[in-house]
Amino acid sequence: MSLTDLVHAIIEGVLTGGVYALMAAGLSLIFGVMDIVNIAQGAMVVLAGYLSYSLSVHLGIDLFVGLVITVPAMFALGVVVEWGFMRRLREGDRTSMSILITYAVAIVIEGALSLIYGVDYVQLQAPYVNQSVHLLGFYLPDIYLMGFAMAVVLLAALYFMLYRTKFGRGVRASLQNRTAADLIGINVNRTRMISVGIGVAVTACGGMVFGATNAFNPGSGYDLISRLLAIVILGGMGSIGGAMGAAVLLLVLSDVVAVAWSPLWAPLVFFAALVLVLSVRPTGLFGRQAVRAQ
Repeated sequence: MSLTDLVHAIIEGVLTGGVYALMAAGLSLIFGVMDIVNIAQGAMVVLAGYLSYSLSVHLGIDLFVGLVITVPAMFALGVVVEWGFMRRLREGDRTSMSILITYAVAIVIEGALSLIYGVDYVQLQAPYVNQSVHLLGFYLPDIYLMGFAMAVVLLAALYFMLYRTKFGRGVRASLQNRTAADLIGINVNRTRMISVGIGVAVTACGGMVFGATNAFNPGSGYDLISRLLAIVILGGMGSIGGAMGAAVLLLVLSDVVAVAWSPLWAPLVFFAALVLVLSVRPTGLFGRQAVRAQ
């Protein structure tokens, strides 16, 4: 492995990490607000990819322009799932029961996608998907640069929302003490519903970029959720910044391993790093005890 190959692998890992952070941020936000492990996040990313595919292929809508439609659609899905299923979970059983509930949601989504689109792999197409920009001696794919930029902007917006807005203060107050939040006039149910909607809406952006950079089918969500959970747990459950940091770290390590040894070993990096870090720091790299969505 030459130095050039190593540097290229690191750059590509950083850019890909931004895309994965975009997909993992919603998962982290939902856990931070509601203590819910959304196993359906991978299936929702794939669903968002198929929505972008339909708009692009059947209506000729540009992938990024199509987000104007897919983001509200995924927000509505998140609201429906929270109102129909998550809200009815008891506080003490919320985390454990959410795994079963969201797994069922994932199966329903996969079944519906298989029925509508079949099981063949598809990939999103646009002029910038196959174009690259020459920068500092490297050819960097336009879609990765655009996806990384979008990830940085959206994650910064999420952080700003949580720490610089009245709604964000309500979110953090309802997380720390629901009873106290009720007493000071915060509508906890509405706050949680909107937060889950936002967490799912973010997957519309991640799903579009994922679909443009990878071939996918209705079953692709299973591999995705394993990687997204590794990212969120490693970064610290509920930490938005941690999701970004862990995603970049794991994707850089994965790409370096793929170049230095073999692509067959690259997926193992996610879980090897997870076991290693959690054995030393159970809260993850950027997590804190009893603090979430930060």
